[in-house]
Amino acid sequence: MTNSPVNILIVDDIAHNITALEALLARPGVELLVANSGTAALDLLLKHEAALAILDVNMPGMSGFELASLMRGSPRTSHVPIIFLTATTEDTSRTFRGYEAGAVDFLHKPFDPRILQSKVDVFVQLEQHKRQLADQLLATRQLLEANEMLMAVLGHDLRTPLGTVLASAEFLMRNAADEQSATVAGRIRNSSLRMSRMVHQLLNLARLQGGRMQLQPRASDLSALCRAVIEEFAAHERASHIKLTARGNATGTWDTDLLWQAISNLISNALQHGAQDSPIAVDIDADEANRIRLTVSNRGAIPANVLPHLFEPFGSNKLGQKPREGLGLGLHIVDKIVHMHGGKVMGQSDGVIGTVFTVELPRTAQSWVS
Repeated sequence: MTNSPVNILIVDDIAHNITALEALLARPGVELLVANSGTAALDLLLKHEAALAILDVNMPGMSGFELASLMRGSPRTSHVPIIFLTATTEDTSRTFRGYEAGAVDFLHKPFDPRILQSKVDVFVQLEQHKRQLADQLLATRQLLEANEMLMAVLGHDLRTPLGTVLASAEFLMRNAADEQSATVAGRIRNSSLRMSRMVHQLLNLARLQGGRMQLQPRASDLSALCRAVIEEFAAHERASHIKLTARGNATGTWDTDLLWQAISNLISNALQHGAQDSPIAVDIDADEANRIRLTVSNRGAIPANVLPHLFEPFGSNKLGQKPREGLGLGLHIVDKIVHMHGGKVMGQSDGVIGTVFTVELPRTAQSWVS
């Protein structure tokens, strides 16, 4: 598409005028479509896309103004820029009529050939840029379709065998003949859970980035939501270290499924990267009328060089030397979900306060889209 010639329509009823314009405008990458009447021009426009039309005003049968009016009335040609050429004496009313008919310029003969060449060059370049953008858009759509296909594979074809592996590992753990077998089965189970989290993060990121995950807000209580999320970590070896405090009226209107995931990611992040045997504090400050503040804090500091990149995808879990439990998408997904609600999330960390993530949410989700 980008390499095909740019079509320019020339319409004039006088043959030597057409010959002069062809000689002036001919160049590589430009195809000149020539018509000696308005009717012939319309026939050409039915067959070809034109980037520019150069019309003589005074033509028998159908004037250039009438042709321009017909072009503007058709969706196929309404966008084509028009330059009028006329040999009549300059007249303000005729010039105004030309612009009213949709002209981008109005040149009176004799005109400076360099001026017309420059104007044509501009429209040729605009058409070439438009084609480049169209090609880029097509390539982007193809990439999105490939991404959709990949997500479908992750969502179904990988989850099904992964579930089987996990169930089998748990069976082996319960029925292990000796300690060594139980240890191996436990490793298989932990690796399967880790892979499951990776798949889950990739699927959610794809939906968030693609704009396919829409808010479904409903009335809920943030305190109850946090308690329910914490209960899900009951089997974790450090579950007893998670403490919830709340004050004020914590009710609001949010997408509870998405907030659940954001809170879960923050607590999971604290469990993985916080100092061992240190408390994880989940605090809800709901004293203000229009917003609620949620903080998740733990002991242990994030390296200073990592702090500016906390919420970037595939990099947010580079917190020290501990191995990753995922792809570094957890905090990025938190940031996306909070911003979708019209809120903001911030991270602070040093050797004194430890690590604190603060989420500020409006009482009512504002459906903000990044």
